Amino acid sequence: MKEPTQRFSNRVENYIRYRPHYPKETMDLLKANCGLTPDAVIADVGSGTGILAELFLANGSRVFGVEPNREMREAGERLLEGYPRFTSIAAAAEATTLPDGSVDFVTAGQAFHWFDRARCRAEFQRILRPGGWIVLLWNDRRTDSTRFLADYERLLLNYSTDYEQVNHKRIDDAVLRDFFQADPVKTTLPNYQHFDFPSLQGRLLSSSYVPEAGQPRYHEMLAALRKLFDAHEQQGRVTVEYDTLLYFGHL
Repeated sequence: MKEPTQRFSNRVENYIRYRPHYPKETMDLLKANCGLTPDAVIADVGSGTGILAELFLANGSRVFGVEPNREMREAGERLLEGYPRFTSIAAAAEATTLPDGSVDFVTAGQAFHWFDRARCRAEFQRILRPGGWIVLLWNDRRTDSTRFLADYERLLLNYSTDYEQVNHKRIDDAVLRDFFQADPVKTTLPNYQHFDFPSLQGRLLSSSYVPEAGQPRYHEMLAALRKLFDAHEQQGRVTVEYDTLLYFGHL
C-alpha cells in the first residue's frame, strides 16, 4: 500500500477541481459552540490543497497549514496566496514543528484517518493552548441513498486497489472516543455536488484508491463509469450526496 503522505501526488489537479468543499454553516457551528473568533490561531493539519484552511482564513483567523505532501502543499499555497494570515508548513501531523502552546484549534479535514493516532494526539496536546479545541471533519459520501450512489459504490469496490483498507469510515465513534478519551460533540450537515460526465470522472480519479492512467483496469473502469453515468443522468447531471461529519472536543 502506498505511503499516506504520497498517495495524492499524482491526483492534485483533480482533487482541487472536483473534491467537495465544506458547508459554510461549519463556521457558524464553531463560533456558537467553540468560541471561534477572528483572533483564533488555527493549525490545519493535513491541510492538503487548502479547502478547509480557506474557510478559517475567510473568517479572519491566522492559519498554519501543515502538509507533508509537496504537490498538495504547493497547490494549497497557490490557492491561499492572497491571504496574508496563512503560513504553509512542510511537516506531518505527528511532528508539526509548531511551538508549544501556540494554537487555539487543531483542525483536520478529510485527513485524520491517515494519521498515527497515538503520536498525533501527543503532538496536538503539545501545540494546543489550555482549553484548545480539536476539530475533525469528513465529507462522508452516501453510498445507498440513491440508486446512482449504490451503483457508484459497487464500481469503487470492483475497481479500487485498496479502498476498504483506507476508507475513512473505519474511523468510527469508538475510535474517536478513544482518541478524545471522551465522546466528542458530533454534528452532521448535508452537502452535495452535481456532476456532468467529465467532472464525475475527475471526482473518481481524485480518489487515491482507484487505478491511474497506465495501470491495469484503468480504461475498463472509465468505460464502466460512462455506462453508470448514462444509466442515471438527468439533464446531463448526476448528484453525489454527502453527510459532512463534524466532531469537536478537548483532549
